[in-house]
Amino acid sequence: QKTHLKSVCLQYQLYRLLNTHCFCLLKNGMGLIIFFLCAYVPKTEAGHCKWAEVLKDLERIKTSKDIDVSLYTASADEDEECQELVMRCFFLETEVIIQECRIKNCSKTQDVWNIWKNGNESFEKNKLTSTKSEKCKECEEYEEKNFTEFVQNFVKVIQRDCK
Repeated sequence: QKTHLKSVCLQYQLYRLLNTHCFCLLKNGMGLIIFFLCAYVPKTEAGHCKWAEVLKDLERIKTSKDIDVSLYTASADEDEECQELVMRCFFLETEVIIQECRIKNCSKTQDVWNIWKNGNESFEKNKLTSTKSEKCKECEEYEEKNFTEFVQNFVKVIQRDCK
């Protein structure tokens, strides 16, 4: 939200500058640079969380009654340097949910599939940047929790990552 406000303020200042000096600025190089900044800044600064689609799908599946699995569930309070590995663990565990849904023909199979697909696409675009720290656990080291607790923690971890 802070980034969005900064972007709005910057856009307004650039808008006023262009609005008052539009014609004379566009005649020189500086005016063209400012013009392109106006067009570019909103796309970079006001960008939304890369996990927004995943959050939507998590909201859809969280009340599912036909998913009954125990999953390794990281805490939302894990160390900041473990954040990426924690996210990967959550996405790996969605594969278990997909298998469960295939067996039981769950009503939310497509939403779970979307979570897994969107997570993997994001990780493909952004190769693993964090290194395994002594503080960070392997997925299997986390406590197994029921589906509802898993989804709640998954949402918290994403929200933490999107701040």
